[in-house]
Amino acid sequence: MGAPEANWERLVRAALQRERLGVGAYRQRAGGISGIVPSCLSNNLHIDEILRAADEIQDEDANISRILCEHAYSLAQNLDPNSEGRGVLQFKTGLMSVIKQKLAKRDGGSIDRSQDIARLQEFYKKYREKHKADELREDEMKLRESGVFSGNLRALEDKTLKRKKVFATLKVLGTVVEELTKEIAPEDADKLISEEMKRVMESDAAMTEDVIAYNIIPLDAPSITNAIVSFPEVRAAVSALKYHRELPKLPGDFSLPASRSADMLDFLQYVFGFQKDNVCNQREHIIHLLANEQSRLGNPVGTEPKIDEGAVHIVFYKSLENYIKWCNYLPLQPVWNNLDSVTKEKKLLLLCLFFLIWGEAANVRFLPECLCYIFHHMARELLEILHEQIAKPANSCMSQNEASSVSFLDQIISPIYEALAAEAENNNNGRASHSAWRNYDDFNEHFWSLNCFQLGWPWRLNLPFFAKPKNEAKGSPSAGRRVHYGKTSFVEHRTFLHLYHSFHRLWMFLFMMFQGLTIIAFNEGHLNTKTLKELLSLGPTYVVMKFFVCVLDIMMMYGAFSTSRGSAVTRIICRFLWFSFASGAICYLYVKALQEGTNSTIFKIYVFVVGIYAGIQLFISFLLRIPFCRQLTEPCDRWSMIRLIKWMHEEHYYVGRGMYERTTDYIKYVLFWLVVLGCKFSFAYFLLIKPLVEPTQIIVNLTRLEYSWHDLVSKDNHNALTILCLWAPVFSIYLLDIHVFYTVLSSIYGFLLGARDRLGEIRSVEAIHQRFDKFPEAFMTNLHPVLRKRQMLRSNDQVLELNKFDAARFAPFWNEIIKCLREEDYIANLEMELLLMPSNAGNIPLVQWPLFLLASKIYLAKDIAAESKDSQDELWERISRDDYMKYAVEECYHTIKLLLISILDDEGRLWVERIYDDIGKSIAKKEIQLNFQLNNLALVISRIPPITGVLKGAESAEQTQGAVKALQDLYDVIHHDFLSLDMRDNYEEWKRIFKAKAEGRLFTKLKWPTNPELKALIKRLHSLLTIKESAASIPRNLEARRRLEFFTNSLFMKMPATKPVSEMLSFSVFTPYYSEIVLYSDSELQKKNEDGISTLFYLQKIFPDEWQNFLSRIGRKEDARDSELFGNPSDMLELRFWASYRGQTLARTVRGMMYYRKALMLQSYLERISLEDPEAAIADSALTDTQGFDLSPEARAQADLKFSYVVTCQIYGQQKEEQKPEAADIALLMQRNEALRVAFIHSVESMKDSINHTEYYSKLVKADIHGKDQEIYSIKLPGNPKLGEGKPENQNHAIIFTRGNAVQTIDMNQDNYFEEALKMRNLLEEFNSDHGLRKPTILGVREHVFTGSVSSLASFMGNQETSFVTLGQRVLANPLKVRMHYGHPDVFDRIFHITRGGVSKASRVINISEDIYAGFNSTLRQGNISHHEYIQVGKGKDVGLNQIALFEGKVAGGNGEQVLSRDVYRLGQLFDFFRMMSFYFTTVGFYFCTMLTALTVYIFLYGKTYLALSGLGEAIQDRANIMHNTALDAALNTQFLFQIGVFTAVPMILGFILEQGFLTAVVSFTTMQFQLCSVFFTFSLGTKTHYFGRTILHGGAKYRATGRGFVVRHIKFAENYRLYSRSHFVKGLEVVILLIVYLAYGYNTGALSYILLSISSWFMALSWLFAPYLFNPSGFEWQKTVEDFRDWTNWLFYRGGIGVKGEESWEAWWDEELAHIHTLRGRILETILSLRFFIFQYGIVYKLHASGHDTSLTVYGLSWIVLAVLFFLFQVFTFSQKASVNFQLLLRLIQSMSFLLVLAGLAVAIAVTSLSLPDVFACILAFIPTGWGILSIAVTWKPLMKKLHLWKSVRSLARLYDAIMGIFIFIPVSLLSWFPFVSTFQTRLLFNQAFSRGLEISLILAGNNPNTGL
Repeated sequence: MGAPEANWERLVRAALQRERLGVGAYRQRAGGISGIVPSCLSNNLHIDEILRAADEIQDEDANISRILCEHAYSLAQNLDPNSEGRGVLQFKTGLMSVIKQKLAKRDGGSIDRSQDIARLQEFYKKYREKHKADELREDEMKLRESGVFSGNLRALEDKTLKRKKVFATLKVLGTVVEELTKEIAPEDADKLISEEMKRVMESDAAMTEDVIAYNIIPLDAPSITNAIVSFPEVRAAVSALKYHRELPKLPGDFSLPASRSADMLDFLQYVFGFQKDNVCNQREHIIHLLANEQSRLGNPVGTEPKIDEGAVHIVFYKSLENYIKWCNYLPLQPVWNNLDSVTKEKKLLLLCLFFLIWGEAANVRFLPECLCYIFHHMARELLEILHEQIAKPANSCMSQNEASSVSFLDQIISPIYEALAAEAENNNNGRASHSAWRNYDDFNEHFWSLNCFQLGWPWRLNLPFFAKPKNEAKGSPSAGRRVHYGKTSFVEHRTFLHLYHSFHRLWMFLFMMFQGLTIIAFNEGHLNTKTLKELLSLGPTYVVMKFFVCVLDIMMMYGAFSTSRGSAVTRIICRFLWFSFASGAICYLYVKALQEGTNSTIFKIYVFVVGIYAGIQLFISFLLRIPFCRQLTEPCDRWSMIRLIKWMHEEHYYVGRGMYERTTDYIKYVLFWLVVLGCKFSFAYFLLIKPLVEPTQIIVNLTRLEYSWHDLVSKDNHNALTILCLWAPVFSIYLLDIHVFYTVLSSIYGFLLGARDRLGEIRSVEAIHQRFDKFPEAFMTNLHPVLRKRQMLRSNDQVLELNKFDAARFAPFWNEIIKCLREEDYIANLEMELLLMPSNAGNIPLVQWPLFLLASKIYLAKDIAAESKDSQDELWERISRDDYMKYAVEECYHTIKLLLISILDDEGRLWVERIYDDIGKSIAKKEIQLNFQLNNLALVISRIPPITGVLKGAESAEQTQGAVKALQDLYDVIHHDFLSLDMRDNYEEWKRIFKAKAEGRLFTKLKWPTNPELKALIKRLHSLLTIKESAASIPRNLEARRRLEFFTNSLFMKMPATKPVSEMLSFSVFTPYYSEIVLYSDSELQKKNEDGISTLFYLQKIFPDEWQNFLSRIGRKEDARDSELFGNPSDMLELRFWASYRGQTLARTVRGMMYYRKALMLQSYLERISLEDPEAAIADSALTDTQGFDLSPEARAQADLKFSYVVTCQIYGQQKEEQKPEAADIALLMQRNEALRVAFIHSVESMKDSINHTEYYSKLVKADIHGKDQEIYSIKLPGNPKLGEGKPENQNHAIIFTRGNAVQTIDMNQDNYFEEALKMRNLLEEFNSDHGLRKPTILGVREHVFTGSVSSLASFMGNQETSFVTLGQRVLANPLKVRMHYGHPDVFDRIFHITRGGVSKASRVINISEDIYAGFNSTLRQGNISHHEYIQVGKGKDVGLNQIALFEGKVAGGNGEQVLSRDVYRLGQLFDFFRMMSFYFTTVGFYFCTMLTALTVYIFLYGKTYLALSGLGEAIQDRANIMHNTALDAALNTQFLFQIGVFTAVPMILGFILEQGFLTAVVSFTTMQFQLCSVFFTFSLGTKTHYFGRTILHGGAKYRATGRGFVVRHIKFAENYRLYSRSHFVKGLEVVILLIVYLAYGYNTGALSYILLSISSWFMALSWLFAPYLFNPSGFEWQKTVEDFRDWTNWLFYRGGIGVKGEESWEAWWDEELAHIHTLRGRILETILSLRFFIFQYGIVYKLHASGHDTSLTVYGLSWIVLAVLFFLFQVFTFSQKASVNFQLLLRLIQSMSFLLVLAGLAVAIAVTSLSLPDVFACILAFIPTGWGILSIAVTWKPLMKKLHLWKSVRSLARLYDAIMGIFIFIPVSLLSWFPFVSTFQTRLLFNQAFSRGLEISLILAGNNPNTGL
């Protein structure tokens, strides 16, 4: 071939090749021309198989490869003859080029296609012979028949894999032959292919059952390799679904696989037109559910096992429970008359129908009651069709246009989907108001009333429900207003009033208590008649607040009146009318009563009315809120009066009914809250309210107070504003301090709960050592099924046998944990050897413990014995003080005897027996010290290691001679130096021994040890006798220690008894993934940042011990250079995985979750023997031999039946087409994990009638035997599934592929551990445990934050998160009963949730925090959420400040949206009062209190500013000094109350104490303080405040991608400024200005007074301003500071343009920052908030020396004239250079003159007038806030500014302000950068944790990279 042709061929192959690095699990390198089939051709999977075979046989026979490629080309041509599909033309061109350039001309001959069939036949025969196909089949069957435990598992696995590959290729060849013969005449085909050849091909095709794709259970192609089909429960479930006589016959043309007969699902597919793959998916799903339920009831017996009716009923009832409740609620008769009379077959048929509907419902799965509606009608249709003789299609699913077309998707789902999609499209990408479009909940709640039946069946598509909203023309004045069907039941109006509306009972309680406590305080605590009379004012307060609630009811329902149920609207109106009347009447009565006195009739009537009303309200509340009373009232619901009272008192929805707990739980959380409220109101009364009473009374009575400004509002109102300034911060604290008391008391209670649950008992390696001998018993009690033999040993008090029995069964699990730690590189090989536990299956009559417990104990015991002068008993007592020393002595004693007896014979054995017999007698007679010289024991022991050292090796003449010599040395030492007993008692035996010794034959008959168990024993004895160093610090790695400590501690915690694997609940793990890092590439590992630091170098330094262990594992030296690894593909792949397992990558998550399967395989493998399985009778010694357990077909099948793992990689199909590295890495993960399944959304573009049309499919794939993707299911969707939030939509499309009773939701930044996976079946049993009135529906699981060691910030975040997910959630679950789902890794009751809307909600923006809505939904639907801490899952958190801020911004914004949601409203309304408080303060209330904490600072400072600028502060203080009123001083110093914020650290402190110990906790907390954690948490408070408040005001909550990499790079100043300018810097500078004004004009008695008042405010302001730079790597390095300033100025003055991003230009960023203000309501609110900035100028101008004592408005007016002049000058100096291009000289002259005139004018004013230099600075202080206020209002009304042509001026002013703010922040940073020690200090502060583990970060950040290999 010529050079051009060769080059072209290489280019074509490179274009067609999938680029994957490394070798897959099947050692098959990916690549070649297969795997590049375009998506629109992918429906024909045969093309990819043919190309794969062509790749494989290309080197064997190029012509055959050419034939296969040509056939693939013809198939592609038939599918898309015009090459209209995306990528089809390129595919065809490339394929044809390959055929022409290489395959066709390889031998230079022409192509003769007439011989293709003959060539294929000939090659088929040769290929069979070459690979010995027949022998492969026979060998595999022989190995399979030899038994599972024969030790041939690896050989069987290899043989099976080879057979599969060979027969897969044969199948492709046979299929191509068959298809080619169809192109020629039949008679010619018969001549070409003999009958014998046909039979061979058919026989070979039958052996390719695994080539037919299946997920877990091979139903369409029974497999001989998958043992799952042989399980009786699976066979019974398959049999139960078979076609039965009651079903109408299927038409003869209905196609079925040849391998199975028709079943119920085939019938339903024909009747309703379900998709084939949906039917296949649900067939396996239902069989899986039935089989697992049957296994829990007991496996069926017999040759044809039958499913138990109980199993069918359980699955049926649980799956259709929501439908049954829906029918009862409406009310509506279900499709059956009496459930008890429904036959098993009919239940199964209805079950199949429901799951087929659910499996194809796509986005409609978010509408669970809509699915009930669909099921109801389809089931009725089905029951009618059952009366027919022959099955016929259902009318509802038949197309109106095509009579023969039957499609459930098109006729049932698509109409609803199109309505959903139209509404979603009109939400303006989340910017539209929630009230303007219908979300998922609105659609679903339409089906909560009988009105839904107006939709008819089939759908009446002309109804408004299906109407698609239409936008008016864009750009019109009314654009955005739409004609749309109204909301349902609830409208999410954007307002803070939702907080009051949802939790009005709490606010009414707090307001009324404040009112009551204030009244009591003003009456000096006397409860007299006057006090009681004033307390009666609570009546009007109550009814007025209730009236306000009713007004809000009407306001919040605006937009949903027309579509809501009539009863709901009527209730709102009735309540409004009632409380309008009640509030008016009671207020009138109270006012009249006050006027007429307490003796009047009106007063008595008022008291009577209020008393009766209060009594009735309390009585009704008791009946409806207290569980016991509520249960009593439920039977009375048939009484209309009771129903009316309930209807008026609380809203009635389909969800939220019966949300009460059992009485004992109710009492617990009521008592908890009574304590909290007692503390809160005591604090409020004595420290907040009472101290203000006297000052208030004095201020009210103060008259003739002089104001230093022109007073406008404070005349004759008793100094109301002053009183407001005094009380406002106190009232603010009153509202938020309840959260502080809740935090403190919940922490104490959580601490006590954790201590009760035995958390933190084992918190060190020393504790593991001390308690290790208790682990086997605890393990067998908690983590192993009950064994009859163990019970018998326990009942017979056979302690030694029981201990050994437990140890033998504990050992394989412990050893597998240790091996996993080694595979993960947490421990070294030596550590692994020390940690491994012997099998304990031998003949030694004691428990053998791991060497790390016994190391060096023999040496210590030997010294004790040699030096001891005590008696035998005293000596043994000294040794026995250390249990493990005793164990070591006993084990050595017995092991030496066993060893010597095993290798010696005749006289040699007699000698050993004689010695041991004499030792035994001496011990019994207590004469051991008389008969043996213990001081020479060391000599004896020193002679044993030479013997064991020789015997460890292989047998040889030289080795045998050495062993004999060592034995002779031992004999000599024993007889000459050790033995001193009287031999006369056994004279004959000793004589025989001495004779043999004299003749030299005592040790000649040496039997070399060959038994593996004996070899292991020798090796262990050698280690016991030679290890001199203590192993007290083993393992050394901190992570390995932590994991072993937690696992061993959990063995002693309370957990449900485990069941055998075959009887456990089945579960799935479910991980959503988008485009995050899957696996670090070599380029990513080597890429250096600006400091010369690569990710690999960083990891090597932060995990030095793990790096050394990794090098050891791959066979490299410790000093190996990185370049050596990069040059070896295998090592490079291992390196990529090693690095990825230390980051937040999908690879780490997949490895962790697949430990579940590994654990189940090990448990199943061992339990088949332990549980005395008669089919697995085997020697006891094999109990602990787990070699190859993961290859056992039965163990694998059992694990697959109980566990599945689906990663839903949303855009995997797109990534594959674009050949992204993420796709190749995901494929690699599938190759390495055979049970891993990947679901993704696949889009196929095609042209129909010249219109581009896109179809969407939900696909599930796995890796096939060749390492390629094998499609299992492909289910067409009605359209693009992403209508709402991306993550829940991604979960929803793939949840149909999950299996089991439970599903664990796992994020892709999580990890799992093998030892924790062992406890999963215990956790699943919690679903059947007692956790309250109802069974749990979500199991909360503890998390461990594994990123805490990366930096100090990561440590803060990790400790904060750990505190919440342990101590916090512990209390939420018990006693408060309000734990929700806060994210992963909770375990869901899968059937409960998939039939009720899924594991998350997906409506755009409102469900941005999608996870927590699963908890809301579960609780509202009578679920129960528990929390469990004996099992943990790893979790990665953000490690850089910017990442953390983005994450917290997302969560705070999500909580802002939750405030508006119907879920929070209903929970707030329907919980009882105390549970409602628990819910509020642990969800949205936490963020509101956080915001209120920051606002309190503003309220306090603005109050102080008012008092300072108005002059009232000085006047009142003077009066106070005159009157010596210390109470008034205390009132003005309320700032001290902010220090209560320190109590919020209590949970973290108590968590540390519980799990680390008191001393360690003190050290950890102190260290955190030195690392400035208070700065971080204060900064975090600002983040939460900003995003929470802004979301409720304006919206704008969105998913913020944080990135999950290692943050070792320096963040530029401009980047930090962009991120924090509006959230922190502006607010921080506002606080600074307030503090400066207060310092300058406030009346302080001294510096100390000012400091005490303002220190916390200064701390908050400085934290908000400088934390981003304090926690920025290299933030104070001078060179970086200079570069940052240059970068910031470039960004600030770059004007940008269209398409320019905010990171590039200030103008673009500024526009983005203003995007959230886009509604009239938002503009008005922003304007009102901006008015606060004008108080500074108004107050300060009257304080100028130039103003004198003039307080007229003229002074203020003149200040505005000055400001206008300054603005004019600003315009002059910023005049556009483009506009002045023709008069530049004149402009510069004017600017110069203006500047000189300003300076001259200022100098003259200072010299001539009373204006002083301080006045100039005061004016600056006054004008800066005013300018910002003007600017804030101007940008709020941007459209108006543009119309007035002022927008450019506004933008220039905004740029100036940002420049000033930036300089203000930058100056301190640059000053600190001058001092090198500051940078060093900051480096240690940031990376302290890394330093403690060997990271020389100072070298790293300085760019001094010693790793020359990079």
